[in-house]
Amino acid sequence: MALPAAPFTMTSILRTVEFLALSVWLGSDVFLSFVVAPGAFRVLAPNRDQAGAVVGFSLTRMHLGGIALGVAFLLVRLMRSRSFANLVTPAAVCVVLMIALTAISQYTVSARMAVLRVRMGSIQATAAESPLLTEFSRLHTISVSLESGVLLAGIAAMYFMVREFTAGP
Repeated sequence: MALPAAPFTMTSILRTVEFLALSVWLGSDVFLSFVVAPGAFRVLAPNRDQAGAVVGFSLTRMHLGGIALGVAFLLVRLMRSRSFANLVTPAAVCVVLMIALTAISQYTVSARMAVLRVRMGSIQATAAESPLLTEFSRLHTISVSLESGVLLAGIAAMYFMVREFTAGP
């Protein structure tokens, strides 16, 4: 049985943009976490510093893109609903959380890791008992936790968006 064709409306276009923004952000997070990072460390195994540089470069671009996509999501949601109340729905709150976690990761954790990387010269050549390496490892753990939070909040946002969609305009 075929479903009736939905009318081509501005609301449907704006909803599509919301889904697209969140989907692209989630997809980039999954791709970086499960393909780029492990692949860089596997392919560039003899030189972990180069692998880290590739992942760091990619992470920065993903963070900046994610923040832009999150802001676009919120603006499009506001355009669609014409109500600031729609910015406190569960899906929107999840996206705001994603933006906040990403900004913390990029502008505090990643920035401090970059300074440590420069101070060490080579992470690979730094002695295991070095306080700089210990701090770098601690920050890396925080970075992974923040990225996991972004991913989980994104999945939750997608779930809430689907619920909104099935509930109506």
